[in-house]
Amino acid sequence: MIRIMMLGCLALSLSLSLSLGSASSYASAKEADAKAPKANVMGLTLESLTITSDLIEPAEFKVTLPASYGNKPNKQYVVLLGLHPRSQALLAGMHDWMSHNGDWPWLETIIVTPPDGHQGLGELKTLAIEQQGNQKLLDYFEQDLLPAIDNKYRTNGFRILNGFVGDAGLSLYSLINRPSLFNAYFVASPALSKDFAYVIKDAPKKLAAMQGEPRFLFMSTNDSSHDQRQLGAFAEMEAILKANASDTLDYRIKRFDGSYYMTQPVLAAAYAIEALFDDYHQVLAADSEISKQGPQAIVAHYQYLSEQKYGFKVPATRSLIKLGDSYLETEPTKAIEVYQVAITDDPKTVIAYDAVAGAYAKLGDFEQAIKYQALALDKTNHSFYKKKYSQKLAEYKQQSKL
Repeated sequence: MIRIMMLGCLALSLSLSLSLGSASSYASAKEADAKAPKANVMGLTLESLTITSDLIEPAEFKVTLPASYGNKPNKQYVVLLGLHPRSQALLAGMHDWMSHNGDWPWLETIIVTPPDGHQGLGELKTLAIEQQGNQKLLDYFEQDLLPAIDNKYRTNGFRILNGFVGDAGLSLYSLINRPSLFNAYFVASPALSKDFAYVIKDAPKKLAAMQGEPRFLFMSTNDSSHDQRQLGAFAEMEAILKANASDTLDYRIKRFDGSYYMTQPVLAAAYAIEALFDDYHQVLAADSEISKQGPQAIVAHYQYLSEQKYGFKVPATRSLIKLGDSYLETEPTKAIEVYQVAITDDPKTVIAYDAVAGAYAKLGDFEQAIKYQALALDKTNHSFYKKKYSQKLAEYKQQSKL
């Protein structure tokens, strides 16, 4: 009893201390502070974006901008919408860690999360769950939320929808009913039993009819006690995907058995990101089926990735360099031809100019080696490469005098 009274007195004391001073000035400062963008120790900026709609009352979404957003005014970004309000800290922290090494393995992304306890959003979710064919939630995404994000921020058109449990079930509902809204869907421990959002009933026909640009689905579950009640429906959904999914959908299914229930969204997001952007980061081996067809086949592959799968430029440079390197010792002239394709594909690439310079030096043509090394030096602002390329250029000039 004494402890309870002491805690009560402490709470009252804190309350009184906060009320000192001008109430109006405190309220004004608080209001101004709430509207101002917040930058944390990682350099991320947290903003509020108010979405107005004819469907529901205004809603303030949280928008987390990556650290580079203010420093790279010409860069455009992926958007990830997390459907749970508490997912902001989780996703933003994971993203910052997994993207700070040059967009690898997570491309720098704008994270968007909803307000907590918003009645209108809750009602739209309930309608989607309980009324078969009700798509007002998707209308809200398409007509109000996503255009507002695109209008205010530098987005590149690639969107990810992330959900856990009920929100994961709604992510599947979005995929089968309006797949064009998002390019990728991350679905951790989805609620599917008891006709949840009618996903199981609607999926076979709608998955088979899915057309258009490629879509990606990562769906996962586990054997924890919390997920046991959903395992039957999960297995049914997995069977539906295997039997009915069209070639438009690239789906991955993963079991995280032996891990805790609340760990599922962490594991799902990490694994899904790696799988989704693997084609972006993966360098084709020189003896891969694509590379064995020659440099133009590599260019065509990356053109497909750029125009169809991702919708933004995916450079072919590193895979072309890899193929060129395989010829360097035995056929340096052929290596140069491949490196030149890399330059044509992306004239701003630095490593291709450097590779051409090295190949010419190997042939003893130091005039061309100097020319291309100077171009490589001119096209980089990175201090490490400035120093490295300057040293190479000096070496080639010295060798040209011998």
